[in-house]
Amino acid sequence: MKESQTLTLERWRRFGFDQQVMLIANEMHRGLHSMNPEQRPSLQLVYERVLHMLGLTVAGKIERNQRRELLRWKGVVGQLYLGNEADPAQHREALKILLQLRPALASQVEALGL
Repeated sequence: MKESQTLTLERWRRFGFDQQVMLIANEMHRGLHSMNPEQRPSLQLVYERVLHMLGLTVAGKIERNQRRELLRWKGVVGQLYLGNEADPAQHREALKILLQLRPALASQVEALGL
């Protein structure tokens, strides 16, 4: 069974919103190591996990503005997922934007060299 299939809304709700965003960002960061064409299947799995975690996050109790921003960001990840080739620049930019959504996580942008 895949990890994303075992991640339930109940389990996901145990994390605070900042933690949820950080876990999603961690998965996106993991995807940076799968940008070669032969690693496309691994990158697709990263995007699937990210989309799953995003779905759980927006299904939880979050503010309306937070939900709106995450749903916009989800569209970007959806485009990356559907793309024929990996787009490292767009992937990095998406990760940067995600981290900048939360003031507590914005310092990670510089730390990760984004």
